[in-house]
Amino acid sequence: MKNIPEKFRYLLSPETKAVAYLATTMDDLSPQVTPVWFAQENGCILINTVEGRVKDRNMRARGRVSLLIADPGSPYRYLHLRGEVVDRFEDESLIHRLSEVYTGRPRFNIKPGDVRITYRILPDKIYSYDW
Repeated sequence: MKNIPEKFRYLLSPETKAVAYLATTMDDLSPQVTPVWFAQENGCILINTVEGRVKDRNMRARGRVSLLIADPGSPYRYLHLRGEVVDRFEDESLIHRLSEVYTGRPRFNIKPGDVRITYRILPDKIYSYDW
């Protein structure tokens, strides 16, 4: 991902297992924040959720988001990405891949009736902080 300072690139690596805090906007324009597992691919951040959840509804209605990725060992060292949702598609493969990374289990237990959705987010503003 371009414009990420070299000393912060490790936060995007699966080996780091950093969690992203995804900020979306509610209908009343108040913020909503959710911790999410993520992957990085071709300059975008990928996240997966269940269709109909708050973050899914918010991102469908308003595609601007913000992500804060904190260093698991030092929460005052982080990347802050702002960007736009550029794609949304039905997908179960990402959640299984993320489960392997974050829990070591190759399969995520998808509940009957859940429709898994992957979002592709293209960052356009990148900030880093190291306290």
